[in-house]
Amino acid sequence: MSKDFWRATGIRALRTVCQTAVALIGTNAVGISDVDWVAIASGAALSGVISVLTSIATGLPEVDG
Repeated sequence: MSKDFWRATGIRALRTVCQTAVALIGTNAVGISDVDWVAIASGAALSGVISVLTSIATGLPEVDG
């Protein structure tokens, strides 16, 4: 796996983590003190791991080879 593959995988995983965090915050937040930050971080980190594993298993269309 090339340097380009890992760069694209990292970018994709970071985007996934951010999107997951936004989705989780939006579903249960009334105020900033109501947010369960540990649960948000845990869910977002898990989505990042899943994103990396999916990229390894299926490849990335934006990276040739």
